Amino acid sequence: MAFLVRQHAEIRDLFAEVEASEGSAREEAFHRLVHLLAVHETAEEEIVHPYVRRVVDGGDAIVDDRLREENEAKQLLSDLDEMGPHHPDFLKHLEVLRKDVLMHARAEERYEFIHLTREGDPARLAKMTAAVEAAEKMAPTRPHPGVESATKNVLVGAPMAIMDRARDLIRKVMGEDK
Repeated sequence: MAFLVRQHAEIRDLFAEVEASEGSAREEAFHRLVHLLAVHETAEEEIVHPYVRRVVDGGDAIVDDRLREENEAKQLLSDLDEMGPHHPDFLKHLEVLRKDVLMHARAEERYEFIHLTREGDPARLAKMTAAVEAAEKMAPTRPHPGVESATKNVLVGAPMAIMDRARDLIRKVMGEDK
Protein backbone atom coordinates (compact mmCIF):
# COMPACT_ATOMS: atom_id res chain seq x y z
CA MET A 1 0.00 0.00 0.00
CA ALA A 2 3.05 2.24 0.28
CA PHE A 3 2.95 2.76 -3.50
CA LEU A 4 -0.62 4.09 -3.35
CA VAL A 5 0.25 6.33 -0.40
CA ARG A 6 3.15 7.71 -2.47
CA GLN A 7 0.69 8.37 -5.29
CA HIS A 8 -1.45 10.31 -2.81
CA ALA A 9 1.58 12.51 -2.08
CA GLU A 10 2.18 12.96 -5.83
CA ILE A 11 -1.45 13.95 -6.28
CA ARG A 12 -1.16 16.55 -3.48
CA ASP A 13 1.99 17.92 -5.14
CA LEU A 14 0.32 18.09 -8.54
CA PHE A 15 -2.63 20.01 -7.13
CA ALA A 16 -0.17 22.55 -5.71
CA GLU A 17 1.68 22.74 -9.04
CA VAL A 18 -1.54 23.32 -10.99
CA GLU A 19 -2.63 26.03 -8.56
CA ALA A 20 0.78 27.77 -8.68
CA SER A 21 1.18 27.60 -12.48
CA GLU A 22 -0.17 29.77 -15.23
CA GLY A 23 -0.85 29.39 -18.94
CA SER A 24 0.56 26.34 -20.70
CA ALA A 25 2.42 25.25 -17.55
CA ARG A 26 -0.91 25.01 -15.70
CA GLU A 27 -2.43 23.11 -18.59
CA GLU A 28 0.45 20.61 -18.66
CA ALA A 29 0.38 20.13 -14.87
CA PHE A 30 -3.39 19.66 -14.96
CA HIS A 31 -3.13 16.96 -17.63
CA ARG A 32 -0.54 15.13 -15.51
CA LEU A 33 -2.92 15.40 -12.53
CA VAL A 34 -5.83 14.02 -14.57
CA HIS A 35 -3.67 11.13 -15.78
CA LEU A 36 -2.43 10.23 -12.30
CA LEU A 37 -5.93 10.40 -10.81
CA ALA A 38 -7.23 8.15 -13.59
CA VAL A 39 -4.41 5.65 -13.03
CA HIS A 40 -4.87 5.67 -9.29
CA GLU A 41 -8.64 5.20 -9.35
CA THR A 42 -8.50 2.50 -12.03
CA ALA A 43 -6.04 0.54 -9.90
CA GLU A 44 -8.14 0.92 -6.78
CA GLU A 45 -11.32 -0.12 -8.57
CA GLU A 46 -9.68 -3.19 -10.10
CA ILE A 47 -7.31 -4.28 -7.34
CA VAL A 48 -7.77 -2.65 -3.95
CA HIS A 49 -11.54 -2.43 -3.57
CA PRO A 50 -12.29 -6.06 -4.50
CA TYR A 51 -9.60 -7.27 -2.10
CA VAL A 52 -10.91 -5.04 0.72
CA ARG A 53 -14.39 -6.49 0.17
CA ARG A 54 -12.97 -10.03 0.60
CA VAL A 55 -10.43 -9.49 3.39
CA VAL A 56 -11.57 -6.65 5.64
CA ASP A 57 -14.43 -7.05 8.10
CA GLY A 58 -17.08 -4.54 6.97
CA GLY A 59 -15.25 -4.16 3.65
CA ASP A 60 -18.40 -3.76 1.57
CA ALA A 61 -19.46 -0.62 3.45
CA ILE A 62 -15.92 0.78 3.37
CA VAL A 63 -15.64 0.26 -0.39
CA ASP A 64 -19.14 1.60 -1.08
CA ASP A 65 -18.22 4.83 0.71
CA ARG A 66 -14.97 5.14 -1.28
CA LEU A 67 -16.75 4.48 -4.59
CA ARG A 68 -19.30 7.19 -3.81
CA GLU A 69 -16.45 9.63 -3.14
CA GLU A 70 -14.61 8.55 -6.28
CA ASN A 71 -17.66 9.09 -8.46
CA GLU A 72 -18.17 12.59 -7.08
CA ALA A 73 -14.51 13.40 -7.71
CA LYS A 74 -14.67 11.98 -11.24
CA GLN A 75 -17.62 14.22 -12.01
CA LEU A 76 -15.78 17.29 -10.70
CA LEU A 77 -12.65 16.29 -12.61
CA SER A 78 -14.63 15.76 -15.79
CA ASP A 79 -16.24 19.20 -15.39
CA LEU A 80 -12.82 20.78 -14.85
CA ASP A 81 -11.37 18.96 -17.83
CA GLU A 82 -14.21 20.24 -20.01
CA MET A 83 -13.84 23.76 -18.57
CA GLY A 84 -10.09 23.85 -19.18
CA PRO A 85 -7.34 25.48 -17.11
CA HIS A 86 -7.80 28.85 -18.84
CA HIS A 87 -11.39 29.31 -17.66
CA PRO A 88 -11.77 32.12 -15.09
CA ASP A 89 -13.52 29.80 -12.58
CA PHE A 90 -11.01 26.97 -12.99
CA LEU A 91 -9.09 27.57 -9.75
CA LYS A 92 -12.26 27.90 -7.69
CA HIS A 93 -13.50 24.51 -8.97
CA LEU A 94 -10.04 22.99 -8.66
CA GLU A 95 -10.01 23.90 -4.96
CA VAL A 96 -13.28 21.99 -4.42
CA LEU A 97 -11.83 18.97 -6.21
CA ARG A 98 -8.59 19.19 -4.25
CA LYS A 99 -10.43 19.17 -0.91
CA ASP A 100 -12.60 16.22 -1.98
CA VAL A 101 -9.70 14.19 -3.36
CA LEU A 102 -7.48 14.77 -0.33
CA MET A 103 -10.31 13.87 2.06
CA HIS A 104 -10.89 10.72 0.00
CA ALA A 105 -7.17 9.84 0.12
CA ARG A 106 -7.14 10.17 3.91
CA ALA A 107 -10.20 7.91 4.14
CA GLU A 108 -8.52 5.30 1.94
CA GLU A 109 -5.41 5.34 4.08
CA ARG A 110 -7.40 5.15 7.29
CA TYR A 111 -10.15 2.69 6.36
CA GLU A 112 -8.66 0.57 3.57
CA PHE A 113 -4.89 0.64 3.40
CA ILE A 114 -4.25 0.19 7.11
CA HIS A 115 -6.49 -2.89 7.21
CA LEU A 116 -4.86 -4.36 4.14
CA THR A 117 -1.42 -3.85 5.62
CA ARG A 118 -2.50 -5.62 8.82
CA GLU A 119 -4.77 -8.31 7.39
CA GLY A 120 -3.68 -8.82 3.79
CA ASP A 121 -1.38 -11.55 2.54
CA PRO A 122 2.10 -9.98 2.01
CA ALA A 123 2.68 -11.88 -1.24
CA ARG A 124 -0.71 -10.77 -2.55
CA LEU A 125 -0.01 -7.15 -1.55
CA ALA A 126 3.33 -7.25 -3.39
CA LYS A 127 1.57 -8.57 -6.48
CA MET A 128 -1.04 -5.83 -6.18
CA THR A 129 1.71 -3.19 -6.07
CA ALA A 130 3.32 -4.64 -9.22
CA ALA A 131 -0.04 -4.53 -10.98
CA VAL A 132 -0.64 -0.90 -9.98
CA GLU A 133 2.82 0.09 -11.20
CA ALA A 134 2.19 -1.67 -14.54
CA ALA A 135 -1.22 -0.04 -14.91
CA GLU A 136 0.27 3.40 -14.34
CA LYS A 137 1.72 3.19 -17.84
CA MET A 138 -1.58 2.21 -19.49
CA ALA A 139 -4.45 3.99 -17.71
CA PRO A 140 -6.92 6.44 -19.28
CA THR A 141 -6.03 10.09 -19.53
CA ARG A 142 -9.55 11.41 -18.90
CA PRO A 143 -12.02 10.82 -16.02
CA HIS A 144 -15.13 8.69 -16.57
CA PRO A 145 -17.77 9.54 -13.94
CA GLY A 146 -20.22 6.80 -13.08
CA VAL A 147 -17.80 4.07 -14.13
CA GLU A 148 -16.76 2.26 -10.95
CA SER A 149 -16.90 -1.37 -12.01
CA ALA A 150 -15.43 -3.55 -14.70
CA THR A 151 -18.90 -4.14 -16.17
CA LYS A 152 -19.70 -0.44 -16.41
CA ASN A 153 -16.25 0.31 -17.84
CA VAL A 154 -16.74 -2.21 -20.64
CA LEU A 155 -20.20 -0.88 -21.47
CA VAL A 156 -19.05 2.66 -22.26
CA GLY A 157 -17.25 1.50 -25.40
CA ALA A 158 -14.31 2.73 -27.46
CA PRO A 159 -13.32 5.76 -25.35
CA MET A 160 -12.50 3.32 -22.58
CA ALA A 161 -10.09 1.22 -24.66
CA ILE A 162 -7.11 2.50 -22.71
CA MET A 163 -8.79 1.64 -19.43
CA ASP A 164 -9.60 -1.81 -20.77
CA ARG A 165 -5.93 -2.35 -21.66
CA ALA A 166 -4.90 -1.17 -18.20
CA ARG A 167 -7.40 -3.54 -16.61
CA ASP A 168 -6.16 -6.44 -18.72
CA LEU A 169 -2.59 -5.66 -17.77
CA ILE A 170 -3.50 -5.50 -14.07
CA ARG A 171 -5.20 -8.87 -14.28
CA LYS A 172 -2.28 -10.38 -16.17
CA VAL A 173 0.18 -9.17 -13.54
CA MET A 174 -2.14 -10.41 -10.80
CA GLY A 175 -2.38 -13.81 -12.55
CA GLU A 176 -6.14 -13.61 -12.96
CA ASP A 177 -8.32 -14.38 -15.97
CA LYS A 178 -9.92 -11.58 -17.92
